[in-house]
Amino acid sequence: MNLITPAEHPFAQFVRILGKGKRGARGLTREEAREAMGMLLDGKVEDTQLGAFLMLLRHKEESAEELAGFTEAIRSRLAAPGISVDLDWPSYAGKKRHLPWYLLAAKALAASGVRIFMHGGGAHTAGRLYSEQLLTALDIPCCRDWQSVATALDQQGLAYSYLGDWMPALQRMIDLRNTLGLRSPIHSLARIINPLGASCGLQSIFHPGYQAVHREASRLLGDPAIVIKGEGGEIEVNPDVTCHLYGTRDGKDWDEEWPALSAQRHVKPEQLDPTALSAFWRGEIEDAYGQLAVVATMAVALRGLGMPREQAFEQARQRWDARLRSNQSID
Repeated sequence: MNLITPAEHPFAQFVRILGKGKRGARGLTREEAREAMGMLLDGKVEDTQLGAFLMLLRHKEESAEELAGFTEAIRSRLAAPGISVDLDWPSYAGKKRHLPWYLLAAKALAASGVRIFMHGGGAHTAGRLYSEQLLTALDIPCCRDWQSVATALDQQGLAYSYLGDWMPALQRMIDLRNTLGLRSPIHSLARIINPLGASCGLQSIFHPGYQAVHREASRLLGDPAIVIKGEGGEIEVNPDVTCHLYGTRDGKDWDEEWPALSAQRHVKPEQLDPTALSAFWRGEIEDAYGQLAVVATMAVALRGLGMPREQAFEQARQRWDARLRSNQSID
């Protein structure tokens, strides 16, 4: 008979902090969050602890301090080189109600000289259309290493990268979605990472109340950012509703409310036809909703780079019209 009391696992303290009952539980401090995420990324946690930690955190709802601490742990383990980027553009949600018009907004901005790093976590939920599924058709480079990212940005101004290629431990946590039955906070965390230190991070957070939390996390990290409630969870303005911009720059928060661009809601398409994106880009077909969504999304991105609203919209229209004269065509 073994009478020696087994030692507690070092990660158990973080599960206990989050799960110690209604009166005993609390959130993690920024330092605790940094240490906990470091252990997760370094593979020093049991699978049972990982699942418990993610679900307890989701149930509690993550704080800005926790998100900042998690991000600091991730960034300290990134081996990313110094690559100049204007916009960090996370794409993790996928679309199911409307086509991913944001991809055309990013292409048009890139064609006009804006350097955009887009990253995502793969097609993890059935019934949604993800960026990864359209990269080839839209001539957006899918880069598997940092050198390819740098080359794509120099040549086309736009590069897409798969999270699993540069932070596989985080990708594994995202992939647990179908095992746990719920999305974990990692889906939200991925939007804050800004791995290349872009001039502005764009973030889309669908659930009300989380936008301000994400902005605060970016402020704590010293990152300029704009957070919106994007259509379907992607960085895409829904022109049928008011769009609130939660911004932060130089340690100061700012807010703007952009009115709906359409007096009436557009009819949602019965099914999504991805081939329509290429045709729309080439000017072969028209789409009233798509036109407004693309221009407004471009305007939000330009607002993030410092342009006032009216100038951002005017520039967005000009740059969208100029796409047909660029060399960024889709064959």
